Amino acid sequence: MANFTAADVKKLRELSGAGMMDCKKALEEAEGDVAKAVEFLRVKGQKGVAKRESRTAENGAVVALIAEDNASGVLVELKCETDFVAKGDKFQAVADAIAQHVFDTAPADLAALLDSEIEPGKSVKVYVDEANANLGEKIVLDRYARYEGGYVASYLHRTSPDLPPQVGVLVQLEKENAQVAKDVAQHIAAFGPRFLSRDAVAADVVESERRIAEATAREEGKPEAALPRIVEGRVNGFFKENVLLDQAFAKDNKKTVQKVLTEAGATLTAFARFRVGA
Repeated sequence: MANFTAADVKKLRELSGAGMMDCKKALEEAEGDVAKAVEFLRVKGQKGVAKRESRTAENGAVVALIAEDNASGVLVELKCETDFVAKGDKFQAVADAIAQHVFDTAPADLAALLDSEIEPGKSVKVYVDEANANLGEKIVLDRYARYEGGYVASYLHRTSPDLPPQVGVLVQLEKENAQVAKDVAQHIAAFGPRFLSRDAVAADVVESERRIAEATAREEGKPEAALPRIVEGRVNGFFKENVLLDQAFAKDNKKTVQKVLTEAGATLTAFARFRVGA
């Protein structure tokens, strides 16, 4: 019998949304490996597994700050427990202050940001801890993006009119093109690509998708001779869904994002997309 605990079953249920017995069977098949069990459930056709893997139930806000000349910009996500706190002025003031600090200091990474001094004698970590105490909720700062050089722009989207922006996008082009930056940022907000280009997809991710595609095709009873073609088709489908430059453009689905950029003579060098809690 595979070695796994009730906690493993609970974790797999949260990740996959599958039923308890399905999760137990998947863990048995995967010999207790939760990651492999998720793959097993995907192959077996459990709905929504891929989308649930990173889902959380947190609230908060996404804040953007762009230089007047669009030469630099930042995107910060600050999380809290309830939408009541998220839409409050005090919480949003904390988020704005952190975004301004990131803009001004260009920290190397999250650890450097948390250790940096946002007020005399007070680190960002202490500043966030004080917000926890003052607002009576857990406040979390665990990601930000900052771009400098070229042309930087942002787009913020409100999922509800009474809440602060819940989705934010930061884009960096090689040179100025305000319309393309806006259009592509809005596309990213709507379609949520995970990668800029195929080259940005790690080899182990591609191999995992290839393995899942083959296992799924076998589970479906596809003929052996057809497997290579089917697998390649499904891997290409993965790229078209998750790679920004391969996605069909939101405003004209007959063109890819890459084609839109090429026609405009624009090159996108980087993007970040934050959705609160996801």
